[in-house]
Amino acid sequence: MRVRLLQSKRAAALIAALGFSAVCAFAQGAYRAPRAEDGHPDLNGIWQTMNEANYDLEAHVARPAMAVRPGPYGPVPAKEVVALGAVGAVPPGMGVVDGEIPYKPEALAQKKKNQANWITSDPEIKCYLPGVPRATYMPYPFQIFQNASSLFFAYEYAGAVRDVFLKDPGPSPVDSWMGQSVAHWEGETLVIDVTGMNDSTWFDRSGNFHSDQLHVVERYTRTSPDVISYEATITDPETFTRPWKISMPLYRRQEKNVQIMDFKCVEFVEELLYGKYRKKPLD
Repeated sequence: MRVRLLQSKRAAALIAALGFSAVCAFAQGAYRAPRAEDGHPDLNGIWQTMNEANYDLEAHVARPAMAVRPGPYGPVPAKEVVALGAVGAVPPGMGVVDGEIPYKPEALAQKKKNQANWITSDPEIKCYLPGVPRATYMPYPFQIFQNASSLFFAYEYAGAVRDVFLKDPGPSPVDSWMGQSVAHWEGETLVIDVTGMNDSTWFDRSGNFHSDQLHVVERYTRTSPDVISYEATITDPETFTRPWKISMPLYRRQEKNVQIMDFKCVEFVEELLYGKYRKKPLD
């Protein structure tokens, strides 16, 4: 009798625990974000990722540097970056890709070539605009400005910006680094359709790239007071065999005095790009 009573109490406790978990899960799933002026979820604020996607979108182990050369017992940092030591090392990452990036064979060969020549080829090194979606997960904050009639993204890196159209103006007249963004709402989710991008940006520091046929569909969903669930579906029939997706959380910066600082890095790469043209080049 005592055993049955004990079993009943345990069962009741388990049911109660499961019930509480279900309630919590339901509450999370039913989160309703505060409303902005336009009546849609309020995305205003300064946001930032916490991951290693800018190093490599795919899952990866730690490695000694982005640029490496053969060593006696394995890869070692290239001579151009060896002095950076641990600062120049690549931290491991779980990856943000849903599966593997589905490159066409010839595009995969180009990706590997890009990675091997990272130090001279990555647009980030030259402070070129990052493109979409890379601007989202670079290790810098960005700010969303939202009101009843406009939507604007300002990124700390390189002073990049996106003026997001709420009415489709038609095809972009010219390809650009950040492309043309057109938004609409699907319930609680902001959906941004990005087209008109050039082929000069990369997805990360590992050489993952695209052509000028890139089409990105972003989805921003508030899932808690300080978290946005971010997804981006990538389509590029010239480079990939099928569409593929990345996803990650965006976190609200909490500092009382948080703001987007001025990091216009162009002036910091002038020596790299133009130093060789000095009348007397520096050593």
